Parts: sequence; structure tokens; C-alpha cells
Amino acid sequence: MTLSPATRAAQALCHVDPTTGGVSPAIDLSATFVRDGDYAARGPYIYARDGGPTVRQAEAVLADLDGAADSLVFASGMAAITTLIESLEPGAGVVAPAVMYHGGRSWLQRQAARGLIDLRPFDPSDQSTLAAAVTPATRLIWIETPVNPTWDILDIAAAARVAKASGANLAGDCTAAPPTTLQALSLGADIAFHSGTKYLGGHSDLTAGVLSTADPALGDTLRALRTLMGTVIGAFEAWLLIRGLRTLFLRWERASTTALDLARTLSQHPRVETVLYPGLETHPGHSIARAQMVGGFGGMLSLLVDTPETAARVVRQTKLWLPATSLGGVESLIEHRHIIEAGIDPRLLRLSTGIEAPEDLLTDLVQALDPPA
Repeated sequence: MTLSPATRAAQALCHVDPTTGGVSPAIDLSATFVRDGDYAARGPYIYARDGGPTVRQAEAVLADLDGAADSLVFASGMAAITTLIESLEPGAGVVAPAVMYHGGRSWLQRQAARGLIDLRPFDPSDQSTLAAAVTPATRLIWIETPVNPTWDILDIAAAARVAKASGANLAGDCTAAPPTTLQALSLGADIAFHSGTKYLGGHSDLTAGVLSTADPALGDTLRALRTLMGTVIGAFEAWLLIRGLRTLFLRWERASTTALDLARTLSQHPRVETVLYPGLETHPGHSIARAQMVGGFGGMLSLLVDTPETAARVVRQTKLWLPATSLGGVESLIEHRHIIEAGIDPRLLRLSTGIEAPEDLLTDLVQALDPPA
């Protein structure tokens, strides 16, 4: 019987504990594993810095969902990014969007300032600038789609053609479009990156990063570096990640449906000038998003309101939308992003839609948008 990805995720690859019959994978907290009399490993594990049974179970589920030859789980998204950049030769060229996850951008800029990489930015709102940024030294092209917090859409297949022509690897940050909806590797990416803290975990109770690779040799390289750098995830956090993956499809469906309804309704509000959401037919990247994101457009949207003062008031007045930094959790979050990240339009509000009742979320936003009497 051929099972759908949703079923495989819900059952953690049809896992049943072979010893107890438990339907939930066990947590193996061992930091080290015994050897035989000749000091050879008795099994596949030696030391927890290499990973252990719970880490490998999480990686198996992720590799299955991403359609990857290998998936590696890290202690955070930044741990995954730094490990990937460490795999490059000194002076390698990196092309990355000018607007992207700010932590990753800061790390790339730091490495460029130290002369370790040649960083070339491109404008993610104009994908033609990507090819123009490529040089003979380019070894990694990093893209993010949808782009946080503007939610611009990049064509992964088109970016893959540019990468292939230049001999570079293409890495796609798919944090806002997990494998429930987007299969980056099947579209030509060499690496799919996820901040597992977000949609994959889904409960705002863990930090994790994921690198899924199409090439097993690249996976081996990254796994060896992860061991050297000590960036592996802990066993308990890996178990929490498995727990989150089992409800990923349901959470994604609910968040996507609610966000689309909110986007359509709020686009008519007099204090909202623009709703940035790829699920809207008016979004400039909608046709590409519809082709790439086959399982819904997700719970992330941004509002450009009439004034910075309105934006500041809204984040103070919401009751259900919590002012916090993250996304993809079961609870709905709101940010006046200009305060968090310089260069962002001060009128922009970033929303991460959770799984609460849609009517409650809309009522809360409307009362916060309307000026006090």
C-alpha cells in the first residue's frame, strides 16, 4: 500500500517500538555507547555528538518528507547555516538575497568581512538580478521563498538552472514553506534548509535546524562537519521535533486556510494599504507560488498599514496575537518588524497565523486596527 506523506508523517514512518510496542518513538538520551572487547562499536552509534537513535529517527522522517538522500538535524537554524558555510572553500563566492532571514544574512556578512567568502547580494523582488550576481567564483546560491517578511516568491526551478550553469549548489530556505507544500529538491535545489523551530516543530518549544540534501556525498560532508563543530541537536529536542512533524500537515492546513481568509478580509480594511500574502491572486508572485506551493500558502502574511503610528498601536492593542519573534507555531504572533530589523518599512506588521478560531483572530485584529474612541 502506498501511503501519502501526511500519513507517513503522522505515524513517524509507521513507527512501532520493537521492544515495547509503543506507538511513539522512545527518547534515547545516551551520551555514549558501549564498544566490544576490541573497542569496536557494537552498533551504529558511538557518541551523541555524532547523533543517536532519536536524532536519526527525526532525520528519517525529514528525509522522507523532503524527498532527500539525507537529512541532518542541528541544534538551531543558525547551527545548520554556519555548518553549511563552513563546508565552502575559503574565498568561495556566495550569492544571497538582500532581504532574507536576518540571522543568516548577518552571518554571511560577517564571513565576507573576514574575507572567508565573496558575498554578492541580489534583489529577491527581481529574480533577474540573481544571475547578474553570479561570478566564476560562485559556489553557493542561497534563496529564500517566500521571502521573510515581504513574502516575495522566487522560482526555484529557474534559480536551479542558474546554479547548474554556474557549477554552484542551490540552497533553498524553505522555513515558510515546509515539505507539506513545497518540494525544493524536486524542483532542482541541491539543499533544502528549514528552521525546525518554526513550522516543523510547531509548538514554540524547541530550536532546531535542518539541511536536506539531494546528493548523499554532500550529506556525508555536512555530517562530518556537524560532528566536528558540535552542532547536532539534542535527543530530547529531536523527539519534540518528531512530535511536531506528526501534526505538521494538520497545522499547515489550518494556518493556510485562516491566513487566506484574513488576507482577503483585511485587504478591505481602510487602515490596511496592502496585504502581502502569496495566496492572494493580486500578489505578483501568485502564479509561481501556486505552481510551487501545492499544499497551501501557509500562515505568514504582512500588513502595510496607513501609518507607522497605526502599526505601533496595533501590536500594543492585540489580545490574542502575541508580540513575539518567531513563526509557524500553534499560537498566533505579531511583530512590528521595523523595531526588530532595520530597513523594514515602519508600517509593516508581520503576522504568523496559528490554529486558533479564525473569527477570534480577525476580531482581535480589527479592534486593534480601529482607532480608540
